[in-house]
Amino acid sequence: MSKMKDLFASKAIPMGKEIKAMLKEHGNKVISEVTLAQAYGGMRGVKGLVGETSALDPYKGIRFRGYSIPELQDKLPKAPGGEEPLPEGLFYLMLTGELPTEEDVKGITKDWAERAKSIPAHVFTLLDSMPTDAHPMTQFIAAIAAMQTDSTFAKKYREGMPKTEYWDPMFEDAQTLIARLPRVAAYIYRRTYKNGEHIEPNYDLDWAGNFAHMLGFGDNKEFTELMRLYLTIHADHETGNVSAHTTRLVGSALSDAYLSLSAAMGGLAGPLHGLANQEVLRWVMELKEKLGGTPNQEQIKTALWDTLNSGQVIPGYGHAVLRKPDPRYMAQREFALKHLPDDELFKVVSNIYEVAPNVLLEHGKAKNPWPNVDAHSGVLLVHYGLTDYDFYTVMFGVSRAMGVLASLTWDRALGLSIERPKSVTTEWVKNEFLK
Repeated sequence: MSKMKDLFASKAIPMGKEIKAMLKEHGNKVISEVTLAQAYGGMRGVKGLVGETSALDPYKGIRFRGYSIPELQDKLPKAPGGEEPLPEGLFYLMLTGELPTEEDVKGITKDWAERAKSIPAHVFTLLDSMPTDAHPMTQFIAAIAAMQTDSTFAKKYREGMPKTEYWDPMFEDAQTLIARLPRVAAYIYRRTYKNGEHIEPNYDLDWAGNFAHMLGFGDNKEFTELMRLYLTIHADHETGNVSAHTTRLVGSALSDAYLSLSAAMGGLAGPLHGLANQEVLRWVMELKEKLGGTPNQEQIKTALWDTLNSGQVIPGYGHAVLRKPDPRYMAQREFALKHLPDDELFKVVSNIYEVAPNVLLEHGKAKNPWPNVDAHSGVLLVHYGLTDYDFYTVMFGVSRAMGVLASLTWDRALGLSIERPKSVTTEWVKNEFLK
């Protein structure tokens, strides 16, 4: 692990100096304009953040440090005999900007396994005190916040340390927190849906493999491969989405990684963000039940028009930025075509994929008629028997932690300031524009 930490320091510290020099010379240059519609519309499209780990191109999709998902499926190390990249490798890439070797990935796997063994007992006591019908995301957020008692950053800050060293304890907190999340998430799953019959971790396995094992699906090699794929493709999506921006915003106040991530997971739990994956699956299941059997494309077309004409949206279709099919959707579709081409639910999703874009284009209101990542993930999980929809967003959160905590480590290394944008009132707007 020291190699990754040393590599990060060798890049981040000089980059911080470079940014200071650039701001001194070019800090007054304008990179964006804000319209009134954007101010009222969630700041969509406003260039106001800088993030290093990934960038979202409207036509090419997400690129992690310049690499597309198909490229990473070829370039990132895999488990022996495995098909999908190990998420540890993606984390290394996001943090350092360099592709890892197999040895690099093995080092992270070993380090995370050691860090995961030290979860405080009070975290499990807290979870066991909560009702089992509490939403899994509520439990997940509480558990993350409870682990804050172990924050190295909070301890070092209280002791006093120079600003130039903030990144070091943040790095340690990020590693420890990411390492622990599969254990905590699996504990929530087993207590909520499996009568508290927990499965002890196997730290000889990789990070995703151990997660699949603790959930109770470790004997299924395909499910383990799905976990590696799932945890990789959900890891990051630029810095402006709700969970990523929340991590940065809370962290900008010098809150530690635990407090920042727990706040971010509150955002991920929203129906317009991470909770969307379970909402999509519910809609697909209801559509299948309503139409009976495996509906054909003509039946689906009629159902989609009925949905739109009733003033509702087609769940899983459209994206705030993307103007082409989401590469994360396509990666899951390829997985399904390879491993479960005859699954009835996948056939429904596949038929929707064939029909929905043309329906939305004809409808005329969608800027992006293509499916996003949420349109597919639930179907894969159901196929392998993980049918507990409310848990899906927790799995999303385990993955997303890698991207947002890599970014948070960069934020502290670059010495980014507390976020405090200026706001105006509607009265000010009326006085300014309606004179």
